[in-house]
Amino acid sequence: MSKGAMPQSAALAIAGSQKRRSLRGGRQPERSQSPGSEDAGPQGLATQVVRAQAAPPQPATPEPATPKDLHHGRGARLNESGRYQHYRREAFEDGWATEAMTPLETVVTPELAKTVISRNQSPDISFDQSINPYRGCEHGCSYCYARPNHAYVGLSPGVDFETKLFVKTNAAELLEKQFAKPDYRVSAIMLGGVTDIYQPIERVYGVTRSILQVMQRWRHPTALITKSQLVVRDLDILAPMAARRLAKAAISVTTLERGIARVMEPRAAAPHRRIETIRALAEAGIPVTVMVAPIIPAINDSEIESILEAAADAGATGAGYVVLRLPLEIKDLFRDWLERHFPERASRVMNIVRSMRGGRDYDSQWGKRQRGEGVYAKLIAARFAAACRRLGLDQPRAALDCAQFRRPLDLGGQPDLFGEAGDDIG
Repeated sequence: MSKGAMPQSAALAIAGSQKRRSLRGGRQPERSQSPGSEDAGPQGLATQVVRAQAAPPQPATPEPATPKDLHHGRGARLNESGRYQHYRREAFEDGWATEAMTPLETVVTPELAKTVISRNQSPDISFDQSINPYRGCEHGCSYCYARPNHAYVGLSPGVDFETKLFVKTNAAELLEKQFAKPDYRVSAIMLGGVTDIYQPIERVYGVTRSILQVMQRWRHPTALITKSQLVVRDLDILAPMAARRLAKAAISVTTLERGIARVMEPRAAAPHRRIETIRALAEAGIPVTVMVAPIIPAINDSEIESILEAAADAGATGAGYVVLRLPLEIKDLFRDWLERHFPERASRVMNIVRSMRGGRDYDSQWGKRQRGEGVYAKLIAARFAAACRRLGLDQPRAALDCAQFRRPLDLGGQPDLFGEAGDDIG
């Protein structure tokens, strides 16, 4: 043995130690393809170690999941405190933004209403009685002038308005009792106005249908407004009533552009479905008005004529419009919506709105709040009137017959089990 040479037994011991450390490292090394490599001593082991190091690396730790959009399918992003609350909510970053989050759910609370008919004396609208079977609206329309009503129950006109809903489960019962009162004076009742009577939860609760059944039973005239195709479900009630001049409908169509409708009215029926609804109602003999509401400058005002044409082709016999209204909390909600979806138009939109409102975001005066004033408002009025004349939508609207109403007390205050009171309607 030469000086400084390592004994063979020592070399094998070191090689065995290296092999054991390699195996303890976790992943089993790939075997050498050379015959007898498993017992090849240091040379064979070296081949194994090199191949183990050259194996594909373990996958890296995955990136945190992108958080889901909490407001997917919602019109509002803000949820500021209502104007009657003694505290204010402020959004802040709490460090959980990288965690997966569940989108907001709709919560429905049944309530026993004390009254069901609301009355008004506004000269701007054609009815003095209305019923709203729900409080709040899941359609989530960014512009909805009814949003501030949610502040009356201590909730936000923002996200709360479209996610925290209330259903008046006893509405039909209260209506029948109201009809039975000796001092009740019949006039057409509008269904809707500050909620959509056919919003998605109507499929579950059916309050609107139960109200229509009471109307039909006692031959009470009614009008309704909606942007939902669900109204077609109730043709079996509305068509016979319309044949007796006891029912008519209005369908709201704000745009024919699916992209605009998707962000402006995220849970309402698509534009083409609303045109189909007009056609279905008209074919059933129900007088239909198309409501182009609201008209928003630089967003949907270019569609006035095309909307009216589509509605007229589908069988609408009347038309109406309302320019954008921004009372109370809505002005901030709508500005936020504009900046998110139409940032390049936001300044222009608001400048034109103010030009129709005397330099302000909104003017609540009767006679001005629906149509506005100024040059732009006059231009909209002229365009709308010209299109209606051309399409035959400027004819007098169908009048409803109040003389057929039968008070429940006429039958001793008890609904007839065999249908004599209303059998000639259906």
